[in-house]
Amino acid sequence: MLFNGSGVAFGQPSLAKLEKPAANSPDEPLAKRFSAAKAVDFIDRASLHWQRSRECVTCHTNGAYLLGRARLQADPAPHVAVRQFFEQYVSGWSEKKPDPYIVVATAAALALDDSAKGKLSPATRNAFAEAWKTQREDGSWDWLKCGWGPYESDDHYGVTLAAIAVASAPENYAASKDAATGYKKLLSWLKKNRPKLAHQKGMMLWLSQTTPDAVSSEDKSNWQKNLLALQQADGGWAIATLGDWKRADGTEQVRNRSDGYGTGFVVFALRKSGLAPDHPAIRRGVLWLKANQRESGRWFTRSTYNDKHHFITHAGTTFALLALTECNELTEAKQ
Repeated sequence: MLFNGSGVAFGQPSLAKLEKPAANSPDEPLAKRFSAAKAVDFIDRASLHWQRSRECVTCHTNGAYLLGRARLQADPAPHVAVRQFFEQYVSGWSEKKPDPYIVVATAAALALDDSAKGKLSPATRNAFAEAWKTQREDGSWDWLKCGWGPYESDDHYGVTLAAIAVASAPENYAASKDAATGYKKLLSWLKKNRPKLAHQKGMMLWLSQTTPDAVSSEDKSNWQKNLLALQQADGGWAIATLGDWKRADGTEQVRNRSDGYGTGFVVFALRKSGLAPDHPAIRRGVLWLKANQRESGRWFTRSTYNDKHHFITHAGTTFALLALTECNELTEAKQ
C-alpha cells in the first residue's frame, strides 16, 4: 500500500481509478437521469484530489465531505482514505499546528464522522483538545474572515459547527470533563449572538436537532419561516439569499437562481429542525435536486466570492446528498 507525505493510502485499486473531476462549470449539462452513485463518485474524486494536491483540510471540500460521507452507503475505500488523511493531519500537529479555524473544522468533521459509527476516536479527542486550547473566553475562536461565504466570513459559523459536532459526538463527549466547559461556552456565545443571516439560522436549526435546549420553539418556528420564504419559484434555494457576502469584483450576487448548495443546505437544515419530509416546500426542494443534477454527478453552485473555481459546489453536492438522505430519497446509493 502506498502513502503520500501525509500518510494517506493511494494503493487500493478502487482509488487509483478516481481521477480529478473536471472543473466546476455553470455550463455543464444537466443529467438525463438522477444518479446518487454519480454524486457520491464526484465528492469522492473532489475530496481525494484536494488532499492529494493541497495536503490540507478545507471546509468546502474534504471537510464538508467528512461531515456526511459515512451516511452514504457506497464504496468505502475513498471514505477510508479521507478519514486516514484527517487522522494523519491531526498527528502532524505535534510539529506544526494550523490556524484555530482549521483545527476546529477538522475536529468537527471527525466528530460528525464518528457520530455515524457510534464510537469516539482518539483522533477526534486529540483534535478537540487542541481546539479547546485556542477557544476564546467568550466561547468563539479567531475565525478566518476573508469574505468567502458562507464558511470563512464570520465567527458564527465556527461556533455553531463546533456546537453541533460536540453535541453529536458519541459517548456523551459533550458532558465529559474534556469538553463540558468549552461546550458550555459555545452555547453561551450563541445565546448572546443571535443569528442574523439566513445561513446562520439554518445552522441553528441543525443545532436544534442535536441540542434542543439551545433553540426555543418560537425561534425555531420563526427561522423555519425565514428559510421557507426564500424558496424560489422553481422549488430550490439560492446560496446568495442566505447571506450578505460581497463578491471580489463588486458584481451583484445572483439571488434569483436556485443552486445545489442553497437547496441542499436549506432542505437538510429544515429536516433537521423537524419539518416533515412530505411538507410541500420540502417536496419541491427534493424535486429540484433530482431535476438539476449535472452530468458529472455534482450540483453546481456559483461561488459567492469570485468566478474562478466554484469550490462551494463540492460542499453543495454533499449537502444535496444529505438532504435527499434526510428525505429517504437515496435508495439507489445502497446498490
